Amino acid sequence: MKYFLVLLLSFFSYLNIVSAQQQIDWKILSDVTFEERYSDELASYIMIPTFGEKVKQLEGKLVKIKGYVIPLDVKMNQYVLSANPFASCFFCGNAGPETVMDIVFKAQENLRTDQYMEIEGVLELNKNDVYRLNYILMEAVINN
Repeated sequence: MKYFLVLLLSFFSYLNIVSAQQQIDWKILSDVTFEERYSDELASYIMIPTFGEKVKQLEGKLVKIKGYVIPLDVKMNQYVLSANPFASCFFCGNAGPETVMDIVFKAQENLRTDQYMEIEGVLELNKNDVYRLNYILMEAVINN
């Protein structure tokens, strides 16, 4: 019986470690630098990120982060999460591209501008797709 209990506790400990998500904040995501390069496709200069080691270690990991929601297209379920409220976000000149991330929800959501919430998902680092933000949270769900 003791053997069975030890085995059962070990199994649940393993599941907890495997399924645990990591709490991150915007300060961690600021471990990135940008280099301006010319894009023939866009006929303009764009900022290319170089992610630091702290950020690279998070790629593909399940993470949780808190921020302000910015709906881009509610019908298409396209949202951005920002470290700052809409009036102070990257798009409005008070922060940088490291303070926002694309959110790809598992299910359709109906969120309002500047709702502050915690969202969890798998972090992707985007260096090449100029039509997406540098950080993308895939398979995202709202944490209550």
